[in-house]
Amino acid sequence: MKTTYRLLLSAMVWVGGLALGGAPAMAAPDAKTDGPVIQVALLLDTSNSMDGLIDQAKSRLWSVVNAMTKLRYRGQAPRIEIALYEYGNDALSRKNNWIRQVTPLTQDLDMISENLFALRTHGGSEYAGAVIKDATDALAWKSGPQTMKIIYIAGNESFAQGGVSYREAISDARGKNIHLNTIYCGDHRQGITLEWKAGAELAQGHYFSIDSDQKSTTIDTPFDAELAQLNTQLNGTYYGYGREGGSRKASQVQQDSNASSQSSGVLVERSLAKSNANLYRNSTWDVVDRAQEDARFLEQTNEAELPEELRGKTLEQKKQFVAGKQAEREALRKQMGELAKKREAFIQQANQAVKGRDDLGQAIEQSVMALAEKNGFAAK
Repeated sequence: MKTTYRLLLSAMVWVGGLALGGAPAMAAPDAKTDGPVIQVALLLDTSNSMDGLIDQAKSRLWSVVNAMTKLRYRGQAPRIEIALYEYGNDALSRKNNWIRQVTPLTQDLDMISENLFALRTHGGSEYAGAVIKDATDALAWKSGPQTMKIIYIAGNESFAQGGVSYREAISDARGKNIHLNTIYCGDHRQGITLEWKAGAELAQGHYFSIDSDQKSTTIDTPFDAELAQLNTQLNGTYYGYGREGGSRKASQVQQDSNASSQSSGVLVERSLAKSNANLYRNSTWDVVDRAQEDARFLEQTNEAELPEELRGKTLEQKKQFVAGKQAEREALRKQMGELAKKREAFIQQANQAVKGRDDLGQAIEQSVMALAEKNGFAAK
């Protein structure tokens, strides 16, 4: 496939406290939704040959998420939830078909990044049908007309491996109105031979082939350095509370570092995701977000659970401190939003076509936009 460079998309939010390698909490599927929501499950092959795929996922996470934030359902911004699975890894349990639910559907973007960067490849048997069935049955998929539910499965072995029929698994997914898309890491025709296209067609989804060993690229702009600086200032408005407040605050900074290790452009994409108040919310550990959601939080929370900056203060002083940080955060986000528009215009004007750059992010971008129209979502 040949594609023209577009602002590359960036993608998951976990339930707080899920330990890497631990058993994820099982929530009842098909819960009702109280607003528009986009739910995306990424099923990644982590066998020996898939290091390039994981690197692309690390690089494209934030651009995929940013792309989805541009969608609206009848003018309303959707909540975005992402889940992560790995499969085909010998380090996993044979009993579970070498499948692991790394995170459930969640909005905790930092935890998504943390778990994604912790993935390690190890040779194994890739059972597409089994991992599709697990994701369909175990994740807390929402129901309702304002919900878009998508599964992306990426790998490079036969789609028909294992004792669970991919045809039956896909039929179950379609029964829940889940759109499944397949991404073959290798030659396009080979993917067809190995039934990746057949799986997508059965699911009424999209089939893509990508070069998973190709390094993701971004365009540097004159606005990147200022955006990175504003991102650091934005971090300064977060104050952890409770048992996990300190570790989650540290993770926020670490995920900046992880993004930067991919490229300066990836850090900028992450910074832009964090500047979106609807997308990047951390009420499970941040005092400012929590107090905004719960008016009595400061009044009812034990002093020992609050950050040091709030201890020993009167209730009114606590409220003033939090209100000040909220105002500072909103001002920073406004600045970042203005720079984001200039950055996007610069990239569009650069008009740099990257021939044959078919990577994980591009595949997700193309299909999300196509599926959005079918599900009543439109780009703002």
